[in-house]
Amino acid sequence: MNLAKISANGQITVPIEIRRQLNAKAGDKILFLQKPDGEITLHNASEQAIYKAQKAFDGLADQLGVKDDEDVQALVDEVRYGRKKA
Repeated sequence: MNLAKISANGQITVPIEIRRQLNAKAGDKILFLQKPDGEITLHNASEQAIYKAQKAFDGLADQLGVKDDEDVQALVDEVRYGRKKA
């Protein structure tokens, strides 16, 4: 169990054990989610964004024929310079 005190400005210090479990670093944002039963959970918002992006791109590499770093670079060049890899 960890305990944190709310300051007069509504701020809290997240205990080190919780920061470690969230893999939270200075500057990260903490996401508070309320479950249907009322329970509130904490999440590292940075990690949540990465997971959401990964899920959104799932399978896209196969659809685009991207197999390695060279294919990624070719796509970047196409977008930047309007040229396709020969």
